[in-house]
Amino acid sequence: MSDQTFTAMIVEETAPHEFRRRIGTRSVSDLPEGELLVRVRYSSLNYKDALSATGRPGVTRRYPHTPGIDAAGEVVSCTTNAFAPGEPVIVTGYDLGMETPGGYGQFIRIPAGWGVPLPAGLTLRESMILGTAGFTAGLSVLELAGNGVQPGDGDILVTGATGGVGSMAVAILARAGYRVVAATGKPDEATYLRNLGAAEVIGRDEVTAEAERPLMKERWAGVVDVVGGAMLAAAVKSARYGGTVTCCGLVGATDLPLNVFPFILRGVSLLGIDSAQCPREPRLAVWKRLAGPWKPADLEATVTPCSLATLEGQIQAMLQGGSKGRVLVDLE
Repeated sequence: MSDQTFTAMIVEETAPHEFRRRIGTRSVSDLPEGELLVRVRYSSLNYKDALSATGRPGVTRRYPHTPGIDAAGEVVSCTTNAFAPGEPVIVTGYDLGMETPGGYGQFIRIPAGWGVPLPAGLTLRESMILGTAGFTAGLSVLELAGNGVQPGDGDILVTGATGGVGSMAVAILARAGYRVVAATGKPDEATYLRNLGAAEVIGRDEVTAEAERPLMKERWAGVVDVVGGAMLAAAVKSARYGGTVTCCGLVGATDLPLNVFPFILRGVSLLGIDSAQCPREPRLAVWKRLAGPWKPADLEATVTPCSLATLEGQIQAMLQGGSKGRVLVDLE
């Protein structure tokens, strides 16, 4: 097995700050040490993958490199016996696809603790339509519910709603019984968002209107924010008394122009969501829910499938803000 070759995307730094992506051949013996060897069937495209694939600072430092923070496939071998050969497994987060060769290769070798058994109710394909985006959205919903936000408490705002995490959040919240208001800068995608379960679709400008005020009109019982920056600040300022806002993204900005009034006058909670280093217990709990009561009614409605050969176009579309929903990478 150590001499077996496989197909992978390989990102190379051809000159300082200049990067080239190609589909090439690697060997299993090239992979780092690890207890768990997985034959990858599917991966997905996330914003972090697009950054890694194009050499953006702060994601991947060592090249050549194979991106892909998501992977799903069958176990080839596991030296700890935590998984049996042939067992279907999901791997998301940790260091996969950052410095560790990731899911855009047909094999990965990783620590056994990174693997999650594929839960009943999901196929390998479905698990990667969800991927890190669905898992992050699920963590956000778990935190909202854990902080007391229940269906019937009021509207839940989802920002960046046509993106990967946003689309998944709309669908998961709707399945969980919440009334979802989807905010987007793409008004032409209102039908798409309503089909996912959004009860109302609004422009992102409506979220940030009058955001210069110290406090805005109370509106949201909860928020799943994937944008950051001014959008997140406005969401916090317009949360209802005792509301909860989750934050998991930075596509808008990394700075947060905010004052303390929402926290000390309305008791608003701002909760950070990290899917990469999420402990195993909540990780398993979220995947179980995603395979059961939170599973979106029509996962296929969110997905654009591609192969390694056609992945480049999807990477560029994501970086230019032109992607919608989830991009599934089929390694077959």
